[in-house]
Amino acid sequence: MILNNSEIQAYLKRLGLSEIERPTLPFLNRLHRAHVERLSWQTIDIVAGKPASIDPKQSIELIIGGRSGYCFHLNGAFGTLLRSLGFKVHWHWAGVQPAGMEPRLNGFHLAMSVGTINEEGDEALWIADAGLGDMPFEPIPLAAGIYKQGPFTYTVTHSELSKNGWRIEHDPLAHFVGVDVASDVLEDLSVFYPKHEHYSTSPESPWIRTFLVRHRHATGSNELRGCVWSRRDGDRVEKIELSTQSRWRDVLGDVFGERLVAYDSAGRDALWGKVHAMHEEWKRAQELAGNV
Repeated sequence: MILNNSEIQAYLKRLGLSEIERPTLPFLNRLHRAHVERLSWQTIDIVAGKPASIDPKQSIELIIGGRSGYCFHLNGAFGTLLRSLGFKVHWHWAGVQPAGMEPRLNGFHLAMSVGTINEEGDEALWIADAGLGDMPFEPIPLAAGIYKQGPFTYTVTHSELSKNGWRIEHDPLAHFVGVDVASDVLEDLSVFYPKHEHYSTSPESPWIRTFLVRHRHATGSNELRGCVWSRRDGDRVEKIELSTQSRWRDVLGDVFGERLVAYDSAGRDALWGKVHAMHEEWKRAQELAGNV
């Protein structure tokens, strides 16, 4: 799928950009920074019981319409935009390793590599990922090494789970340990449809009852988990409980750019009621466990 000019312009406007440039690394950096800062990784529609399709065309419409999603939506749409701008884009099967678990390559993450050409005509490959919430802020070279971006440090190594694949190890203070990526290039996103079905509808999905919104910025990241807002700036993390709907919605809009445009007044009230109830349930569990 290649976007037409009006679709490209609408997408760039959503990113706060206007000029179409040659597919160079500086342009890729600007696009990537704008994407991860302005379009949050989120489970809002899943929690609300209204999951959006991950078909790239529909993900593009989702984003142009002022909404967002999680990795399948974000990297599906971003990859389509980059390809339409002349970048060489590859989608890959990947798996995220949460804390306390072993590395995995289960296809519950859509990863992406992007090629650029410099003035001398030399090609370079980059790990570009707008679908991980708090990593990375800019593309990372697809080459073994240690890379620092703001307060975060990333390590790129060979993946033990995939021949010729790679692994990104996240910063020690981050929300997960790392990501393993298979080298095989996928022609489309159809292999992820069953994964999305599980994530968005299965009672066993971790996201059905986890309201989570994340994004990166130059010096840190923000996360809204239920009614707890975590602000990271440098090595400092501050947690703030949002106890009212008005405060919760202010943070959603002002910090994450999420105005809940897909929901009417009743829908927004219902979403808040559900999230607040889950938050109170979590607090009671924490009290019983002696964690507060």
